[in-house]
Amino acid sequence: MSKAITRDTILAHLQQTLHSRLPHENGDPSASYVAKLYAKGPDAFLKKIGEEATELVMAAKDESPERIISEAADLWFHTLVALTYYSLSYEDILSELVRREGVSGLQEKASRSEPA
Repeated sequence: MSKAITRDTILAHLQQTLHSRLPHENGDPSASYVAKLYAKGPDAFLKKIGEEATELVMAAKDESPERIISEAADLWFHTLVALTYYSLSYEDILSELVRREGVSGLQEKASRSEPA
């Protein structure tokens, strides 16, 4: 019997599933939306991140809580797709958020090097 997916386990479960869809893991583009995105290359899933971010902004502007949640979930999902592709994980993001905790947002932004 498999374990139930919960709020505490969903990110790890998604990461494992997304990893199994990578081309070198034999993800099948004809059977998986994510494998199809990976097969098309980064432009495909990066475009989806942009689309989902825009849809989240529009949902927020409409002040629609249900749509905000739905679009945020879509954005998180496609971000996880990208993280997995680049051999990163949600844990890397959590570690960065922990690192930033207690640091003023203005200080954190100022500490980043500006692109040339």
